[in-house]
Amino acid sequence: MRMNTSKIIWPLLVVSFVVSSCGQAEKEAPLADQPPQQIFESAEAELARGKADNAAVLFADVERLYPYSEWAKRALIMSAFSNHQDGNYEQSRADAQRYLDFYPADQDAPYAQYLMALSFYDQIDDVSRDQGVTFQALQALRTVIERYPDSEYATTSLLKFDLALDHLAGKEMEIGRYYLKRGHFGAAINRFRVVVEEFQTTSHTPEALHRLVESYLSLGLTADAQTAGAILGHNFAASDWFKDSHVLLTGQGLSTEAGDRRATKWLRTIWRRVAKGQWL
Repeated sequence: MRMNTSKIIWPLLVVSFVVSSCGQAEKEAPLADQPPQQIFESAEAELARGKADNAAVLFADVERLYPYSEWAKRALIMSAFSNHQDGNYEQSRADAQRYLDFYPADQDAPYAQYLMALSFYDQIDDVSRDQGVTFQALQALRTVIERYPDSEYATTSLLKFDLALDHLAGKEMEIGRYYLKRGHFGAAINRFRVVVEEFQTTSHTPEALHRLVESYLSLGLTADAQTAGAILGHNFAASDWFKDSHVLLTGQGLSTEAGDRRATKWLRTIWRRVAKGQWL
């Protein structure tokens, strides 16, 4: 006896469709009908899935639908974080700034300020590009360090501040080397001087001093070359840059043991500071 399977399959399909429709309807329930915690947790789930853009939208919805709730405050800082993760740095800064405006004394205020700094810092490109964003990163990082010195973000900000300074010094060195290679010694000296005077704590200072020695010798300014070499030898005697400068200077009968009093004023000033501790 053959069983009519169509009579069985059809009701099952109807039931399946109804169940599926109910699930779809439940999934697509309006956000306004959901409590803030549920929307917040949905946003966290999206973030965990790597969908930072979706998470940012949902966190913004929490603040929009429940603006005066505790969940709105939490959602705002998470929106700043999610937008940063998504590479939407401008919106991340806007969210972080609003958080600081609304909750300046909150425990997450240092993190909001750090996110603002990070949004600039993470946009720092290679040294061949315009460095305007690097200056903005330095200013924002300095704010974190000075305003929240005891926060967990101060140390990290200080490290990134030093790296950003190193980045700016690298830009000056790149331009200086370009001029030096083409024989534009005056222009090269101006760039290397910036590194020595303004970025003296960076890793580029030894090379900058050596390049000054090269540039001044090329111009026949032996007193300046000798003083630059003396500063280099006093601070970085073990570096290869000093060894190279020593060869250049001694090859012309010049010493690197003391600064020359006939040198340019800015070089004499630095020599007095590093060798004798005289700041006035």
